[in-house]
Amino acid sequence: MDDPRYPIGRFAPPSEFNQAVRGECMSQIDETPAALRAAVHRLTSEQLQTPYREGGWTLAQVVHHLPDSHVNAYVRFRLALTENDPLVKPYVEAKWAELTDAASSDIESSIVLLEGLHQRWVSLLRRLTPEQWALGFVHPERGRTTLERTLALYAWHGRHHVAHIKGLRERMGW
Repeated sequence: MDDPRYPIGRFAPPSEFNQAVRGECMSQIDETPAALRAAVHRLTSEQLQTPYREGGWTLAQVVHHLPDSHVNAYVRFRLALTENDPLVKPYVEAKWAELTDAASSDIESSIVLLEGLHQRWVSLLRRLTPEQWALGFVHPERGRTTLERTLALYAWHGRHHVAHIKGLRERMGW
């Protein structure tokens, strides 16, 4: 691993979107909560307070970050499906990770939140029409993006952070 910030590599959107690519991304989103639960299985509170890399978030912060980030993505999907290219509000991830609930080693509520969120999100995703995948939203810093590109990003995002946890466990022999 050359860069510990990107254990599975940086996000690269698929060169082409089609039903098979979207299906694979939906499956990855569907599997994220179980993969996260398995990655943190039997970690102690002390281990959860360990940064996954020098200068990085603790494992607990990574766990709490996933539902924070994915709930924002879910809301953005819903906005894009009900409004014409809505302008979405960004949030400062690093500051969210410093809030007391995100610094806590009590991660169960965040895992349960992610499980429920992904169940509902995947239910929505599987019912989108080909035309709906081209809908999008406008991020004030990144411009317009489509739902299918956002789908691929969050499929990667879940795997990316689970890999942070698994990578530290492997390096530490946990």
